[in-house]
Amino acid sequence: MATHSEHANADHHDHGFAHPCPAWILFATFFALIFLTILTVGIAASPLQLGHFEIWVSMGIATLKGSLVCLFFMHMLWDKGFNSLVFLSSLLFVSLFCGFTLMDSYENEANIEYYSGPEPAKN
Repeated sequence: MATHSEHANADHHDHGFAHPCPAWILFATFFALIFLTILTVGIAASPLQLGHFEIWVSMGIATLKGSLVCLFFMHMLWDKGFNSLVFLSSLLFVSLFCGFTLMDSYENEANIEYYSGPEPAKN
């Protein structure tokens, strides 16, 4: 019969992952990230002008890419629920901060005086 210390050593070697991610999921995630990156570049280079929505679409794609990395590469999908709660709450606060900043910059864009350099010297 195995002793407690042998079970502790066995648990130590698997780094605490109860459900290791299969290789096909990692490759599918990798190719999804590549596709989403190409999509982001395509939207930025597209002649179709999205106006103020372009930043929101790009931020949405970036959020999706970050979520894929956290869920599959960082094994958060198989982690404890509290860690997912912390991740989702931090994602909510970051989106609020970015959203309020973007709303403020779009509303005050007409009031911003752009700096064009120093005034030329008058002789």
